[in-house]
Amino acid sequence: MSLTTQLATMLAMIGMGSWLGAALDTYNRFLKRQDRAHWIVFINDILFWIVQGLIIFYVLLLVNEGELRFYIFLAILCGYAAYQSLFRMIYLKVLEWTIWFAVRLYRFFVQLCYYSIVRPIQLLFQILLALSFFVWKLFSSFLHILYQCVKILFAPVRWIGFMIWRGIPKHWKQPLEKIFSYLAGIIRQVKNMKDSFIKRRK
Repeated sequence: MSLTTQLATMLAMIGMGSWLGAALDTYNRFLKRQDRAHWIVFINDILFWIVQGLIIFYVLLLVNEGELRFYIFLAILCGYAAYQSLFRMIYLKVLEWTIWFAVRLYRFFVQLCYYSIVRPIQLLFQILLALSFFVWKLFSSFLHILYQCVKILFAPVRWIGFMIWRGIPKHWKQPLEKIFSYLAGIIRQVKNMKDSFIKRRK
């Protein structure tokens, strides 16, 4: 390797050492080891170090075509030490602020979606439900009033029919009674269905 390539490799590995320190702090911040099972922590640690190794090797491949030297490990160690002593506290503050800002931004968008999309749909559904219930009550009241009016209007007809019924011979009444009983049963079933439907609506 030329001197320029070696210098670039040293600087790149120092940077990767600092990157490794920042990545490790970020990883520990989100992992929360005390709240995780040991086997989950173990698997995450293995995956973390595999990913970091691949990233470092990729950078090394770009800088000096992947040639390993002893000073590369020293450069990574120096970069990590520089991060720990100079940049760690600053990075942790920036990380916490970034997390706080991301959480606040997420909550803002959740509230925005709720009050601009979900809440209007809920209100519209409630209005439609109340309107449907009002129309149903109005229709039921109209049917009840209509039934009472028809009942009053047909009272003379009923009285005349009763008088005619009394004048019918007895041997004709039996088949007519069966027909009327059948019709009365149908009307009773319809009324029961209507009452049960009204109770469910309430």
